Amino acid sequence: MILPIYAYGQKVLKKKAKDVDLDDPGIKEFIANMWETMYNAQGVGLAAPQVGKSMRIFLVDTVQTMKKGEESKGVKKAFINPEIIEEWGEEWSYEEGCLSIPHLRGDVDRWSDIAIRYYDLDGNEYEEEYDGINARVIQHEYDHIEGKLFTEHLKPLKRQLIKRKLEAIRKGNVDADYRLKFVV
Repeated sequence: MILPIYAYGQKVLKKKAKDVDLDDPGIKEFIANMWETMYNAQGVGLAAPQVGKSMRIFLVDTVQTMKKGEESKGVKKAFINPEIIEEWGEEWSYEEGCLSIPHLRGDVDRWSDIAIRYYDLDGNEYEEEYDGINARVIQHEYDHIEGKLFTEHLKPLKRQLIKRKLEAIRKGNVDADYRLKFVV
């Protein structure tokens, strides 16, 4: 089932999400709905707060961004109760966007490498390292479960320049090719 994506201004996007009970029988269906929602919106990542749930879950699919023949370098998985253990390497800038903030993009500096601990749908625990675009997308989605948006990483001048556009999104004055839920 395709869920509405919560737009900029929704309180759930600014709250630190709560840990998930891995024995919750509804988690598998919820994550399946998140995958369907993410692909419907042509996203490469989606966090539970973006669909209105204060839960420490996010999805990443960077496989679809890889060049033909290099798909195996991408990541496609759900991260449950993740914790970024370490960030290192070089900070690099890349233009990011967000399904909760349609049509706005901006350069964000992030670390090139990360180590993350998380659980899968079967309750198995993993500790893995990622770099490059995989690390970036994971950091972006991780920010969502920490109550942060990519706009908070933008340079002050850029934040000032997009203030009106953010306010328009908050008020529901934006079009998207997917269903958005606005502050009422």
